[in-house]
Amino acid sequence: MSLNVTTIGFDADDTLWHNERFFQLTQARFAGLLSEFCEATDLMEKLLQAEKRNIIKYGFGIKGFVLSMIETALEVTHNEVSGGVIAELIEAGKDMLAHPIELLPHARKAVEAAKAQCKVILITKGDLIDQERKLAQSGLGHLFDGVEIISSKVPDIYAQIFERHGTGPATGIMIGNSMKSDVNPMIEAGGWGIYVPHGLHWEIEHADPFLDHPRYREIESLAALPDLLNSILKE
Repeated sequence: MSLNVTTIGFDADDTLWHNERFFQLTQARFAGLLSEFCEATDLMEKLLQAEKRNIIKYGFGIKGFVLSMIETALEVTHNEVSGGVIAELIEAGKDMLAHPIELLPHARKAVEAAKAQCKVILITKGDLIDQERKLAQSGLGHLFDGVEIISSKVPDIYAQIFERHGTGPATGIMIGNSMKSDVNPMIEAGGWGIYVPHGLHWEIEHADPFLDHPRYREIESLAALPDLLNSILKE
């Protein structure tokens, strides 16, 4: 174990397994159901605003997403949306909650490479039951020394987690696809942030990177993680 890094954290959704594409598929289904009431672009903007308003109430995850779709459907139809459409939106949410997990390329090897060097933990936000289901189906659960399913990813939370599972954020690395939730707050807490772009992104998760920060790193995919970790651990 390196003296300058003792604990490595991984995000889950769209870092280790696919997630956002199921939201986008459901949004397309939503647009089709409401096409006679609202153009798809306007509908998606209204849905985004509903999600922003509702995160503080419902948190992150599929259940809050479905409630935001229903709220948006009521808005654009002036409360005249049919019970059939509401039923389809609920069914769409159930489909998302039942969708099999598909690991992203190199996910298993990346976690195994990290575990060979340090303690590894999973840090994810969202609905507790759904996140537990995805972790169980992923086949990666046994590789993690700890799992944290939290409601918010901010510097203070990262500091607490890396104190609990290691020697503090200064000797920790966080790896993820969200600049806003995975990378920037970890750097602000004093640790390393490694950005792994996924390709699909949720507008709410957008943030500018700390490009000039000495503890910011970016890789094209998890395939490059083992070499990057070796480089950091030698510093």
